[in-house]
Amino acid sequence: MAGGKRLILQLLVVCLAVPAVRSGWLQGTATFYGGSDGSGTMGGACGYSNLYEQGYGLDNAALSTVLFNDGASCGQCYLITCDQGKSTMCKPGTSVTVSATNLCPPNYDLPNDNGGWCNPPRPHFDMSQPAWEKIGIYRAGIIPIVYQQVKCWRTGGLRFTMLGFNYFELVLVTNVAGSGSIKSISVKGTNTGWVQMSRNWGVIWQGLSGLTGQALSLSITSTGGQNIVCQDVIPAGWRFGQTFSTWRQFDY
Repeated sequence: MAGGKRLILQLLVVCLAVPAVRSGWLQGTATFYGGSDGSGTMGGACGYSNLYEQGYGLDNAALSTVLFNDGASCGQCYLITCDQGKSTMCKPGTSVTVSATNLCPPNYDLPNDNGGWCNPPRPHFDMSQPAWEKIGIYRAGIIPIVYQQVKCWRTGGLRFTMLGFNYFELVLVTNVAGSGSIKSISVKGTNTGWVQMSRNWGVIWQGLSGLTGQALSLSITSTGGQNIVCQDVIPAGWRFGQTFSTWRQFDY
């Protein structure tokens, strides 16, 4: 009987020594890319270009297929910490919040547990090296993590960049706070009613309304369900390639 009690006590000590995944947190893995200065993370499948100018910086990550959700997750924020219960390559007591700015494409030539880190159904973050090194030791290469989606905090308001040509208007939406991502956008010209836009790719939305020469208003709904209407945010006489800012911003 005494031996049985000792065994139970030993098992209890072992269980207490291994940190449990906190409520609301999910398990995944993380690698890094883009070089020690993170310059290789600029651009990518979400449609961003200069992540500094567009409000995201170096704390960014490319998401695996299952997390990327065909671009609907672009701009979302994730709090990530290394899982010390599974690895000795963690930096204890550290965490980092990253913005989703790219896709980590699958590699079906490699098994999911040996190089095919971004293959479905793996939840994986290929983080910028500067962000990854805040939580992991460089020589590890890959670390187990726990993560959760969190509110995004940005400096300033929403930004809209006009892309496309002639009757094919594209709007790039950046510096999105709150849920960080956009569910839907409608556009209204000086001479039109509201026209629903569709996702072209990532954070770039398209319309076929021939709106050149008109002042444009935008009605934007975040994935958190908040709607913001920016009246005449893009003035008449706008040109493709121009960016326009507003003080309006999402809370959720």
